[in-house]
Amino acid sequence: MGSRRYGVDVPERPPVPLTYLVKQLEQAVRKELDRRIRPLGITTLQYTALSVLERQPGMTAAQLARRSFVSPQAAGEMVAALERKELIERVPDPRNPHILAVRLTRQGRAMLKRCGAIVADIDDRMAGGMKAADRRQLRALLTTSLDHLRDA
Repeated sequence: MGSRRYGVDVPERPPVPLTYLVKQLEQAVRKELDRRIRPLGITTLQYTALSVLERQPGMTAAQLARRSFVSPQAAGEMVAALERKELIERVPDPRNPHILAVRLTRQGRAMLKRCGAIVADIDDRMAGGMKAADRRQLRALLTTSLDHLRDA
């Protein structure tokens, strides 16, 4: 059932698809994150790579590319840039000395801490006054949605 405006029946609009809302949220978060971390001298993709390395230290550049959503070529350039900034280092993998593992440096961990404060602030703004229980529920729902798509 629609509504009536100016004597004319206006049909009810269909709900906005979840995929559209998620994409709009992703774009808004990305724009804000780009704006806020650029002054620190890194890009959002570089921050993503650092945060991946924090959770999974010692991966190869190819593994980092897959987990950071970039092509192997882009990952190679990103790894080189992060290495020049002394935020990461490449060291021989203890299991195979022919493979170079990528890991955070002390400066890389410090950069992550600075970026983490920015991300926490963006999270707080995005949650806009939600109660802690609502935040937990939102996190659980988003995680469930992601798991369902990953399984497909």
